[in-house]
Amino acid sequence: MPDRSIVSSFAPQSRTPKLTLFQLRKLVIATRDNALESIKQCKFKRKPRKKPTSGLRYDKRTMTLRGEQLTLSCIGKRVKLILNVPNYFREIYNNWDFRGATVTYTKQTRQFWVRLVFEHPDPEKLEHGDVQGIDRGLYHLCSTHDGKFFSSNKIRATQRRYLYNRKQLQQKGTRSAKRRLKAMSGREKRFMRDINHCVSKELANQPEYRTFALEDLSGIRNQRRGKKLNKWLSSWSFSQLEFFLGYKSVALGKETAFVDARYTSQRCSRCGNTNRANRKKSRFHCRSCHFEIHSDINSGLNIRDNYFLSSAQIESEEQAQVNEPIVTASR
Repeated sequence: MPDRSIVSSFAPQSRTPKLTLFQLRKLVIATRDNALESIKQCKFKRKPRKKPTSGLRYDKRTMTLRGEQLTLSCIGKRVKLILNVPNYFREIYNNWDFRGATVTYTKQTRQFWVRLVFEHPDPEKLEHGDVQGIDRGLYHLCSTHDGKFFSSNKIRATQRRYLYNRKQLQQKGTRSAKRRLKAMSGREKRFMRDINHCVSKELANQPEYRTFALEDLSGIRNQRRGKKLNKWLSSWSFSQLEFFLGYKSVALGKETAFVDARYTSQRCSRCGNTNRANRKKSRFHCRSCHFEIHSDINSGLNIRDNYFLSSAQIESEEQAQVNEPIVTASR
């Protein structure tokens, strides 16, 4: 179910704490839930680190929303807030289901922030639509089987610029250089997040497609491919793109699917011949049937075909299980 958050701020108020067992129990439960999620996120491999955005979670037992008035349970008296909901969130605020909130604190502005979470049931899946094969890469952020390209030239140029500036500032090591490094921190991540949002939104809003087939790239960074290529792979945000495309497509009644990524760039999409010599950078020339096409478009066609094959195999297995008679041995 998709969720949206509405952010509001309020100033801390000093009150004499009057702690009760019921209030303490509710706050401890909220803190325990946050701690368990942090441990699960790092998969019990290391000690979880506190994030700047971490805070105290509230649910319907510890907070109340009536109209535009929000009350929060604290150690002392309940804090009352009057929300100023922007017009952009007005439809979500009035029609979606309110589930909870998270309260955080910002040191720079010395303000508390409350983020309200609303949920809405997923729309029904579309019954009609085609399947689009999407190939993700380093030179092109993604390419579709119908010839649509999203270039990575701007992304790579920005990453090189940030890398050069960080090296220069780290070599200086002065106090002003450290302040500049701190100001630069996070800019590259925000830039990549904006690019992935724009690309995933454009892909998800295509009216003729209801299913987006992607390669399963889990474990691609585990192999040693050389210093330069490993550095490129470490800065490749393919997982974020598939996450954004996943929830955007679900909100529109569509879906994303993952297929086997092996030999999608070496196999001919016309005759099925698999040969490493078929591809040379962006040019694909089949040695068997002499079929020529852009290598990324050929990969997108193979990804789409792999989805059709996997779907047909799953349907045949389910049909075999239905037709198989159940035999019980009698003694």
